[in-house]
Amino acid sequence: MPKKVLALVIVAVAAIAGLALYYFVLREKGIVEKIKEKGYIVVGTSADFPPFEMVNEKGEIVGLDIDIAKKIAEKLGVKLVIKDMAFEGLIPALLSGDVDMVIAGMTITEERAKVVDFSIPYFEADQAVLVLKNREDIKSVDDLAGKKIGVQEGTTGDFWVTDNLAKKGKVKEEDVKRYPKLTVALLELKSGGIDAVVIDKPAAEMYAKLDESLKVAFVIKTGEKYGIAVKKGNKDLLQVINQVIKELIESGELEKLIKKWFG
Repeated sequence: MPKKVLALVIVAVAAIAGLALYYFVLREKGIVEKIKEKGYIVVGTSADFPPFEMVNEKGEIVGLDIDIAKKIAEKLGVKLVIKDMAFEGLIPALLSGDVDMVIAGMTITEERAKVVDFSIPYFEADQAVLVLKNREDIKSVDDLAGKKIGVQEGTTGDFWVTDNLAKKGKVKEEDVKRYPKLTVALLELKSGGIDAVVIDKPAAEMYAKLDESLKVAFVIKTGEKYGIAVKKGNKDLLQVINQVIKELIESGELEKLIKKWFG
Protein backbone atom coordinates (compact mmCIF):
# COMPACT_ATOMS: atom_id res chain seq x y z
CA MET A 1 0.00 0.00 0.00
CA PRO A 2 1.44 3.39 -0.98
CA LYS A 3 2.58 5.52 1.94
CA LYS A 4 0.19 8.33 1.00
CA VAL A 5 -2.80 5.98 0.98
CA LEU A 6 -1.66 4.40 4.24
CA ALA A 7 -1.43 7.82 5.86
CA LEU A 8 -4.96 8.66 4.73
CA VAL A 9 -6.26 5.37 6.14
CA ILE A 10 -4.55 6.05 9.48
CA VAL A 11 -6.05 9.54 9.62
CA ALA A 12 -9.51 8.18 8.80
CA VAL A 13 -9.27 5.45 11.44
CA ALA A 14 -8.08 7.99 14.02
CA ALA A 15 -10.98 10.30 13.19
CA ILE A 16 -13.52 7.49 13.53
CA ALA A 17 -11.93 6.40 16.81
CA GLY A 18 -12.08 9.98 18.06
CA LEU A 19 -15.74 10.29 17.18
CA ALA A 20 -16.48 6.96 18.87
CA LEU A 21 -14.60 8.08 21.99
CA TYR A 22 -16.58 11.33 22.06
CA TYR A 23 -19.93 9.63 21.53
CA PHE A 24 -19.53 6.80 24.01
CA VAL A 25 -17.28 8.39 26.65
CA LEU A 26 -16.84 12.15 26.47
CA ARG A 27 -20.23 13.27 25.13
CA GLU A 28 -22.42 14.78 27.82
CA LYS A 29 -25.78 13.04 27.85
CA GLY A 30 -28.87 15.20 27.62
CA ILE A 31 -31.36 15.20 30.50
CA VAL A 32 -33.97 13.37 28.40
CA GLU A 33 -31.52 10.55 27.67
CA LYS A 34 -30.65 10.32 31.37
CA ILE A 35 -34.34 10.25 32.35
CA LYS A 36 -35.07 7.46 29.88
CA GLU A 37 -32.07 5.47 31.11
CA LYS A 38 -33.20 5.60 34.75
CA GLY A 39 -36.82 4.96 33.75
CA TYR A 40 -38.52 7.76 35.65
CA ILE A 41 -38.86 11.53 35.82
CA VAL A 42 -39.01 13.40 39.13
CA VAL A 43 -41.44 16.29 39.39
CA GLY A 44 -41.34 18.76 42.26
CA THR A 45 -44.58 20.28 43.53
CA SER A 46 -46.22 21.79 46.61
CA ALA A 47 -49.37 19.76 47.23
CA ASP A 48 -51.39 22.43 49.03
CA PHE A 49 -52.65 24.28 45.97
CA PRO A 50 -56.00 22.83 44.87
CA PRO A 51 -57.09 22.01 42.26
CA PHE A 52 -53.60 22.03 40.74
CA GLU A 53 -51.95 19.79 43.32
CA MET A 54 -53.43 18.41 46.52
CA VAL A 55 -53.57 15.26 48.64
CA ASN A 56 -56.76 13.21 48.28
CA GLU A 57 -58.47 11.02 50.86
CA LYS A 58 -56.20 8.10 49.86
CA GLY A 59 -53.08 10.14 50.56
CA GLU A 60 -52.29 10.46 46.85
CA ILE A 61 -51.10 13.70 45.26
CA VAL A 62 -53.54 14.59 42.50
CA GLY A 63 -54.68 17.62 40.50
CA LEU A 64 -54.51 19.38 37.15
CA ASP A 65 -50.73 19.84 37.32
CA ILE A 66 -50.24 16.18 38.21
CA ASP A 67 -52.33 15.07 35.23
CA ILE A 68 -50.14 17.23 32.96
CA ALA A 69 -46.99 15.79 34.57
CA LYS A 70 -48.32 12.28 33.87
CA LYS A 71 -48.76 13.20 30.21
CA ILE A 72 -45.13 14.34 30.06
CA ALA A 73 -43.93 11.10 31.68
CA GLU A 74 -46.09 9.16 29.22
CA LYS A 75 -44.56 11.02 26.27
CA LEU A 76 -41.08 10.12 27.56
CA GLY A 77 -42.11 6.52 28.18
CA VAL A 78 -41.11 6.61 31.86
CA LYS A 79 -42.72 6.51 35.30
CA LEU A 80 -43.61 9.67 37.23
CA VAL A 81 -42.13 10.23 40.69
CA ILE A 82 -43.63 13.11 42.69
CA LYS A 83 -41.70 15.03 45.34
CA ASP A 84 -43.84 17.23 47.60
CA MET A 85 -42.13 20.14 49.34
CA ALA A 86 -42.58 23.75 50.45
CA PHE A 87 -43.06 26.08 47.48
CA GLU A 88 -39.95 28.15 48.17
CA GLY A 89 -37.85 24.97 48.04
CA LEU A 90 -38.92 24.00 44.52
CA ILE A 91 -36.47 26.06 42.47
CA PRO A 92 -33.49 25.20 44.73
CA ALA A 93 -34.43 21.52 44.33
CA LEU A 94 -34.49 21.97 40.56
CA LEU A 95 -31.11 23.71 40.52
CA SER A 96 -29.53 21.02 42.70
CA GLY A 97 -30.87 18.21 40.53
CA ASP A 98 -33.20 16.75 43.17
CA VAL A 99 -36.08 17.12 40.71
CA ASP A 100 -36.14 17.16 36.91
CA MET A 101 -39.01 19.63 36.50
CA VAL A 102 -41.32 21.75 38.63
CA ILE A 103 -45.05 22.02 38.07
CA ALA A 104 -46.81 23.78 40.91
CA GLY A 105 -49.05 26.54 39.62
CA MET A 106 -45.86 28.53 39.23
CA THR A 107 -46.18 31.95 37.62
CA ILE A 108 -43.67 32.82 34.92
CA THR A 109 -41.78 35.90 36.16
CA GLU A 110 -38.66 37.73 34.97
CA GLU A 111 -36.86 37.02 38.24
CA ARG A 112 -37.56 33.30 38.13
CA ALA A 113 -36.68 33.15 34.43
CA LYS A 114 -33.18 34.34 35.34
CA VAL A 115 -32.47 31.05 37.12
CA VAL A 116 -34.76 28.50 35.39
CA ASP A 117 -36.23 27.94 31.95
CA PHE A 118 -40.02 27.98 31.59
CA SER A 119 -42.32 26.15 29.24
CA ILE A 120 -44.98 27.89 27.21
CA PRO A 121 -47.93 28.93 29.46
CA TYR A 122 -50.68 26.41 30.17
CA PHE A 123 -52.93 28.47 32.48
CA GLU A 124 -53.74 32.10 33.31
CA ALA A 125 -54.72 33.42 36.74
CA ASP A 126 -55.05 36.44 39.04
CA GLN A 127 -54.57 36.92 42.78
CA ALA A 128 -57.44 36.84 45.27
CA VAL A 129 -58.01 37.75 48.91
CA LEU A 130 -59.40 35.00 51.13
CA VAL A 131 -61.10 35.94 54.42
CA LEU A 132 -63.47 34.47 56.97
CA LYS A 133 -67.05 34.42 55.72
CA ASN A 134 -68.30 36.78 58.45
CA ARG A 135 -65.80 39.53 57.57
CA GLU A 136 -67.55 42.47 55.88
CA ASP A 137 -64.82 45.07 56.33
CA ILE A 138 -62.48 43.76 53.62
CA LYS A 139 -63.78 44.36 50.11
CA SER A 140 -60.95 46.17 48.33
CA VAL A 141 -57.19 46.69 48.35
CA ASP A 142 -57.62 49.84 50.46
CA ASP A 143 -59.34 47.75 53.13
CA LEU A 144 -56.15 45.72 53.60
CA ALA A 145 -54.36 48.76 55.07
CA GLY A 146 -53.30 48.11 58.64
CA LYS A 147 -54.32 44.45 58.48
CA LYS A 148 -52.27 41.32 59.09
CA ILE A 149 -51.85 39.52 55.78
CA GLY A 150 -50.85 35.90 55.28
CA VAL A 151 -49.05 34.62 52.17
CA GLN A 152 -47.25 31.50 51.07
CA GLU A 153 -43.55 32.30 51.05
CA GLY A 154 -41.96 32.77 47.65
CA THR A 155 -45.23 32.97 45.72
CA THR A 156 -46.50 35.81 43.55
CA GLY A 157 -49.02 36.51 46.32
CA ASP A 158 -46.05 37.13 48.60
CA PHE A 159 -44.44 39.39 45.97
CA TRP A 160 -47.68 41.35 45.40
CA VAL A 161 -48.23 42.02 49.10
CA THR A 162 -44.59 43.03 49.56
CA ASP A 163 -44.56 45.40 46.58
CA ASN A 164 -48.07 46.88 46.86
CA LEU A 165 -48.71 46.92 50.60
CA ALA A 166 -45.54 46.59 52.69
CA LYS A 167 -43.20 48.71 50.56
CA LYS A 168 -45.89 51.39 50.19
CA GLY A 169 -46.43 51.57 53.93
CA LYS A 170 -50.01 50.32 53.84
CA VAL A 171 -49.13 47.44 56.14
CA LYS A 172 -46.18 46.92 58.45
CA GLU A 173 -43.54 44.49 57.22
CA GLU A 174 -43.94 42.51 60.44
CA ASP A 175 -47.65 42.17 59.68
CA VAL A 176 -46.92 40.28 56.47
CA LYS A 177 -46.93 36.69 57.69
CA ARG A 178 -45.14 34.24 55.40
CA TYR A 179 -45.87 30.53 55.64
CA PRO A 180 -44.21 27.51 53.97
CA LYS A 181 -47.60 25.93 53.22
CA LEU A 182 -50.96 27.50 52.37
CA THR A 183 -52.68 25.12 54.75
CA VAL A 184 -50.74 26.66 57.65
CA ALA A 185 -51.76 30.17 56.54
CA LEU A 186 -55.41 29.10 56.42
CA LEU A 187 -55.25 27.62 59.91
CA GLU A 188 -53.86 30.94 61.14
CA LEU A 189 -56.66 32.78 59.33
CA LYS A 190 -59.33 30.61 60.92
CA SER A 191 -57.80 31.03 64.37
CA GLY A 192 -57.83 34.83 64.04
CA GLY A 193 -54.06 35.27 63.87
CA ILE A 194 -54.28 37.07 60.53
CA ASP A 195 -57.03 39.01 58.74
CA ALA A 196 -56.65 37.74 55.18
CA VAL A 197 -54.65 35.47 52.90
CA VAL A 198 -53.53 36.55 49.43
CA ILE A 199 -53.24 33.58 47.07
CA ASP A 200 -53.86 32.71 43.45
CA LYS A 201 -57.53 33.02 42.50
CA PRO A 202 -58.09 29.36 41.47
CA ALA A 203 -56.78 28.07 44.80
CA ALA A 204 -58.69 30.73 46.77
CA GLU A 205 -61.95 29.76 45.06
CA MET A 206 -61.31 26.06 45.66
CA TYR A 207 -60.56 26.58 49.36
CA ALA A 208 -63.73 28.68 49.70
CA LYS A 209 -65.69 25.92 48.00
CA LEU A 210 -64.28 23.23 50.29
CA ASP A 211 -64.57 25.25 53.52
CA GLU A 212 -67.84 27.07 54.23
CA SER A 213 -66.16 29.30 56.83
CA LEU A 214 -64.12 31.01 54.08
CA LYS A 215 -64.91 33.31 51.16
CA VAL A 216 -63.15 35.22 48.42
CA ALA A 217 -63.41 38.89 49.40
CA PHE A 218 -62.21 40.24 46.04
CA VAL A 219 -59.92 39.54 43.11
CA ILE A 220 -56.69 41.38 42.27
CA LYS A 221 -56.13 41.47 38.51
CA THR A 222 -52.54 40.42 37.81
CA GLY A 223 -52.81 38.46 34.55
CA GLU A 224 -50.32 35.79 35.55
CA LYS A 225 -49.32 32.84 33.36
CA TYR A 226 -48.35 29.44 34.77
CA GLY A 227 -45.45 27.50 33.30
CA ILE A 228 -43.45 24.36 33.97
CA ALA A 229 -39.87 25.00 35.09
CA VAL A 230 -36.73 23.07 34.16
CA LYS A 231 -33.07 23.63 34.93
CA LYS A 232 -31.48 26.20 32.62
CA GLY A 233 -29.96 24.57 29.58
CA ASN A 234 -32.18 21.46 29.62
CA LYS A 235 -33.55 22.36 26.20
CA ASP A 236 -34.28 18.77 25.20
CA LEU A 237 -36.63 18.28 28.16
CA LEU A 238 -38.20 21.69 27.63
CA GLN A 239 -38.89 20.75 24.01
CA VAL A 240 -40.76 17.62 25.10
CA ILE A 241 -42.76 19.55 27.72
CA ASN A 242 -43.73 22.25 25.21
CA GLN A 243 -44.77 19.59 22.73
CA VAL A 244 -47.03 17.95 25.32
CA ILE A 245 -48.63 21.29 26.29
CA LYS A 246 -49.23 22.18 22.62
CA GLU A 247 -50.82 18.79 21.98
CA LEU A 248 -53.06 19.14 25.04
CA ILE A 249 -54.18 22.61 23.95
CA GLU A 250 -54.70 21.78 20.26
CA SER A 251 -56.57 18.53 20.98
CA GLY A 252 -58.87 20.19 23.51
CA GLU A 253 -57.69 17.79 26.20
CA LEU A 254 -56.31 20.56 28.40
CA GLU A 255 -59.74 22.19 28.47
CA LYS A 256 -61.25 18.84 29.48
CA LEU A 257 -58.71 18.46 32.29
CA ILE A 258 -59.47 21.98 33.52
CA LYS A 259 -63.20 21.18 33.58
CA LYS A 260 -62.43 17.92 35.39
CA TRP A 261 -60.65 19.68 38.23
CA PHE A 262 -62.56 22.97 38.36
CA GLY A 263 -66.01 21.45 37.87
